Amino acid sequence: MKSILNKIDRSWMDKYNYPLVISGPCSAENEIQVLKTAKQLTKISGVNVFRAGIWKPRTKPNSFEGVGEIGLKWLNKVKMQTGLMISTEVANSEHVKLCIDYNIDILWIGARTTASPFSMQEISEALEGTDKIVLVKNPIHPDIELWIGGLERLYNKGIRKLGMIHRGFYIYKNPKYRNQPNWNFLMDIKKIIPNIPILCDPSHICGNRVEIPEISKIACNYFKCDGLMIETHYNPNKAWSDSNQQITPDRLFDILTTIKYNNKINNLYILRVLIDELDENIISIISKRMNISKKLGKVKKTGNIPVLQSNRWNIIIDKYINMSKDLGISNKFIIKIFELLHKESIRIQNNIIVDN
Repeated sequence: MKSILNKIDRSWMDKYNYPLVISGPCSAENEIQVLKTAKQLTKISGVNVFRAGIWKPRTKPNSFEGVGEIGLKWLNKVKMQTGLMISTEVANSEHVKLCIDYNIDILWIGARTTASPFSMQEISEALEGTDKIVLVKNPIHPDIELWIGGLERLYNKGIRKLGMIHRGFYIYKNPKYRNQPNWNFLMDIKKIIPNIPILCDPSHICGNRVEIPEISKIACNYFKCDGLMIETHYNPNKAWSDSNQQITPDRLFDILTTIKYNNKINNLYILRVLIDELDENIISIISKRMNISKKLGKVKKTGNIPVLQSNRWNIIIDKYINMSKDLGISNKFIIKIFELLHKESIRIQNNIIVDN
C-alpha cells in the first residue's frame, strides 16, 4: 500500500534534537497554572512545545469542558514569556479559526474527531491555505484506513506539515493501561508511511503516571517514535481533568534521561514487547471468561443443573479445532488450552454450587 503522505514536509520535526517533546497540562485551568507549568518546563532541555487543552471533548456532559477562547490568550503569553511553541487540540472549524487568529503554532486532532470523516473534512477545509503544523491522533479503535484517511484529507487541502500521534487503542479492557499501545499496529503504520513523524502519547496510553516512563522508553528507544507528548502540571493532584495521568515537570526530566537515541534496532526486544502485550490481553480475557463461569455456576445452582454438560463440551472442542485449522494452530495445542480452561471453569462452578 502506497500513500501520498510520503511526500509530506517533515522539516519542522527534523530541526529539533531527538526526541521532540510536547508537554503541558491536560487542560488550561487558569493563567497562573499555565504560566507556572510552562516556566518549569523551560528548565528541561528537549521540551520544545507547550501544550494545553482549551476545549475538552468529554464523554459525558456536565463535566469540565475547557476554558475556551480565553485559554488561547494564556498560550500566547507562554510563547512571549518562554519562547516555546504552543499547541492545542481542535475539533471543529470554529476551533481552527480561533487558533489561526491567535497564531497557535501546532494543532492536534483528537481520537474522537479522527474517527469522523465529516469532522476531518470540516477541519481540513478550515485549514486550507495555512501553513500550520497539524498532528492527528489515532482513532480509538485500530483502523489504519481511518487514520490515514484523515491525514490524506488534510494533505488534499494543501497541509504539508503533518504528523501522527500514537495515543493507544481500545481493544480489550486491560488493568495496566487506559488504552493499549498495540505496538504491532504502529509498526504497520511505519511501513506504509515511513517518512511521517510519529509522536507517542504515553499519558493517554497509560491513564496513570506509573507506567509513563516505561512506555516513553519503549516508544523512543525501540520503536523509534520521533517524539513524545506527555501531560505535565506543576501540581498534578489538583488538576481539573485526568489528574492521574499527569506528572510534574521534574518527573518529566527524569523520564527524558532514559531516552537514548540508537540507530540499531533490537529485533529481539521488539518481538518480546509484542509478545508481552498479547500475553497481557490473554490474561485479561481469561479473567473475563472466568467471571462468566461464576455467573454460570449461580444459574446452574438456582436451576439445579449439573455442572458438567458433555454435549456442550464436545460442541466447543469440535468448533475450535475446526477454527484452529484455518489459523495454522495445532489441534493438540487447542485441545490442551481448552481442557485447562474447562477444568478451571468446572472448579469455579463447583465451588459456587457447594457454597451455601
